[in-house]
Amino acid sequence: MLQRSTEEMEIVVDIYESVDAVRGHDPDLETQDTRKDLNTDHRGDTAWSRCYRVTAVCVVLLCVLLLTAVTVLWIRFNNLTTENNQLQTSYNTLTIERDQLQKVREELQKLSKQGFIYFSSSVYYISTEEKSWTESRKDCRERGADLVIINNKEEQEFISKILSRTKAWIGLSDGDREGEWKWVDGTPLNTGFWGQGEPNSYAGHEDCVVIHDHTDPVWNWSDYPCSRQFIWICEKTVVI
Repeated sequence: MLQRSTEEMEIVVDIYESVDAVRGHDPDLETQDTRKDLNTDHRGDTAWSRCYRVTAVCVVLLCVLLLTAVTVLWIRFNNLTTENNQLQTSYNTLTIERDQLQKVREELQKLSKQGFIYFSSSVYYISTEEKSWTESRKDCRERGADLVIINNKEEQEFISKILSRTKAWIGLSDGDREGEWKWVDGTPLNTGFWGQGEPNSYAGHEDCVVIHDHTDPVWNWSDYPCSRQFIWICEKTVVI
């Protein structure tokens, strides 16, 4: 009987312990803890996402800035290259012009020593001896020139001035056809500076022309027989 009572009491104690154990387990608390953990994880994920987005935006902006900088530098490089090429071309052109001017200067100095006088774009030589028109032209050619061709009033006045009232052959004649005046280069006469009553073709054989300023520094051409002997004027064009 005593033994049975002891067993029943142990069963009751076990029941109470089980109830207490059950009471110690609170499902609501576990749910709250789980939600708390989930919320903590969610906030962590959100912060990481924001950080990632900010980093991505910064990288994109940096790429854009780098691309812009590279584009600007490339354009500037091309402009500088173009400017450098232009400067090099200008330098080469100036160098060529300098060399040409040097050659012209040396040529003019050489011609000056030979008695040539520079005016406008030509040099002129006035002989000190007298010859026929044909022989005078031959001498000019041997000097690398030809009898003078007068193209305008300024050249006419210049030649008249340096002649100092002396008759001189010029490169004009009508030997091929009477009255058809041509220069030594084959071009026809367009503007003449004939003296009063000239050309008169006296006795029908005055086929060559002299210049003189006995009466007028401009209108002073006369036709003469080509066999007459006068000084002559050679002309050579100088290319500058």
